[in-house]
Amino acid sequence: MSDWGTIPGLVRWSAERYADTEAVVEGRTRITYAQLGARVERAAAACLASGVQVGDRVAVWAPNSLDWIVSALGAVSAGAVLVPLNTRFKGTEAADVLRRSGARLLFVTGTFLGTSYVASLRRAAGTPGDGVGHHPLPGLPALEQVVVLADDAPQDFHTWKDFLAAGEGVSESEVRARGDALEAGSLSDIIFTSGTTGRPKGAMITHEQTLTAYEIWADLAGLRTTDRYLIINPFFHTFGYKAGVIACLMRGATMIPQSVFNVDTALANIAAERVSVLPGPPTLHQSLLDHPSRNTHDLSALRLVVTGAAVVPLRLVERLRGELGVGTVLTAYGLSEASGIVTMCRRGDDPSVIASTSGRPIPGTEVTVVDAGGTPLPPGTPGEVQVRGFNVMRGYYEDPAATAETISPDGWLSTGDIGILDPSGNLRITDRLKDMFIVGGFNAYPAEIEQLLGLHPDVADVAVIGVPDTRLGEVGKAYVVRRPGSLLTSDDLIAWSRREMANYKVPRAVEFVGELPRNASGKVVKGELRRGGAVK
Repeated sequence: MSDWGTIPGLVRWSAERYADTEAVVEGRTRITYAQLGARVERAAAACLASGVQVGDRVAVWAPNSLDWIVSALGAVSAGAVLVPLNTRFKGTEAADVLRRSGARLLFVTGTFLGTSYVASLRRAAGTPGDGVGHHPLPGLPALEQVVVLADDAPQDFHTWKDFLAAGEGVSESEVRARGDALEAGSLSDIIFTSGTTGRPKGAMITHEQTLTAYEIWADLAGLRTTDRYLIINPFFHTFGYKAGVIACLMRGATMIPQSVFNVDTALANIAAERVSVLPGPPTLHQSLLDHPSRNTHDLSALRLVVTGAAVVPLRLVERLRGELGVGTVLTAYGLSEASGIVTMCRRGDDPSVIASTSGRPIPGTEVTVVDAGGTPLPPGTPGEVQVRGFNVMRGYYEDPAATAETISPDGWLSTGDIGILDPSGNLRITDRLKDMFIVGGFNAYPAEIEQLLGLHPDVADVAVIGVPDTRLGEVGKAYVVRRPGSLLTSDDLIAWSRREMANYKVPRAVEFVGELPRNASGKVVKGELRRGGAVK
C-alpha cells in the first residue's frame, strides 16, 4: 500500500501528485487536485477554529456535491470521525443518529428536493431559544454548531462562507500538525446502518481499513488517472464516499458528483464530460440502457461499470458490453460492517461468473458459509455468510452487546446474509437472513419500517416483507391489523408513511388482515406472508 497513513495524508499526497489534474467538476465549477487540497485545508482550519478535537464526531447531511467532499475531508483532516447521514432521512431519523453519535458539528444542505433539512431538524430537535441560551438545536445538546452549506442560514446557524472565514487565523502548520497526530488505527468514520431491531447501529472503521480496502478496490476495478467518474452512488454510503471519493483521490481520477439519480441528467453528464466510470446498482444501468433517447447521447467513453446486488441479470452484463461497449463490468458484495467490501469479481472473469456471483474474497479477507450452529458448509450449500479480515469493523459505536453478537471472539463477522460459495470461491448471495430487502439500491429493514408504521394511531399490528418490483428490484408490502373500529385505508397509510419516513422505506402496498401468522414464541412467520398465508 502507498504510504498515505491516514486520509489527510492521502489528501495532501493527491494534491501534490495530481496537482494540475482536474479533481472535481460540478456545473461550471472545475477545480484541480491542488485546489481541492487547498479547499480541504481551509475547511480543516475552520474545524480547528470551531473547537473540533481528535475523535469528535462530525456529521454531514447533504447530497453529493463539491461542498460535501470538502466539508467531510476537512473534518477528517482535523481529526474528526465522520458520520454521514442518509439524505433520505426525515428530521426524526437524522436527529436520532446525531444524538446517538454525539456529533459536535453538523454540515447540512440548504433546501434539497423542495425540503428544508434545517426546518425538519428543528421540528425534531427544537428551535433556538427553546432551551437555555442560544443552542442551535436544544434537543441535541452535544451538537454545538450547525453549518448550512448555502449562502444564507437562519439565526444561530452558520453559513458555509462564515464558517470558513472563521478559520483564516489558523495556520497551515497547525492543520498539518493535527493531521499528523492521527494514526492509521484512528477511527475515520462511523457508518450508521439499521439492524433487525430497527435501531441504527454505527459501524466503526479506521483510516487504515478504509485506505487498504479502497486501494484494493481501485486495483481490482482498474481505475486510472485519466478516468472521469460520475458518482451517483450517495456519499453517505461507502459505495459513494469510499469507492468514489477515496478511490479517485488514490488514482487522480476526476470526480463528477450527481446529487440525485435522474436518467436524463446522467446521460447528459456522461456525454458532456466523457464519463468513463459509472458504478451503481443494477437499476441505474438498466434505466440508462432502456432510456428512449439513449442513442442521441455519445456514451462511447464509458469503459468501467461496477455493480452489485443479490441478482445481476446476465442480460444486463451482456447489454452493457454489447450495446454500450463497456469493456469492464464487475460485480461486488460488501456491507458497512466490513468497510463496504468483501468480495469482487476480477477483470477477465467470464460474463456468467460476473452475472451470477459477487466474485471472490478481496486480498486479506476470508469468507465462509456456515450452518445455524456455525459449522462451515461445503461449496454449493447455502448458509450464513461470515467474513474475517482487515476490513471487519472495530465494532458498533457504544454498543458492545451488538458487537459481541456480530463478531465472534476469533474475528468472524456474521453478515446476516445467506449465500453459496462455488468451488472456485465465488460467492452468490441468495437471500437475507434478516429479511432486509433492497429498494433501488437502498437497504430497507422491515423491523425499522414496522416500528415506524406502529406509531400510526390506527395500526394495531404490522409486518413488512419485500416483494418483487420491476423498476426498483424490491419494494415493501405491509400486512396491517387495524385497531377496532378503524376505517384506515391503504392510501391513507401510504400517504402517512410518505410524511414520516424516507421514501425507500414507504410500503408500496398495504394488505389489511385479521391477524398476523405467529409461531409458538409469538414471532411473525414471514414465510407464510410470502406464501400468502395471512389470516384474513
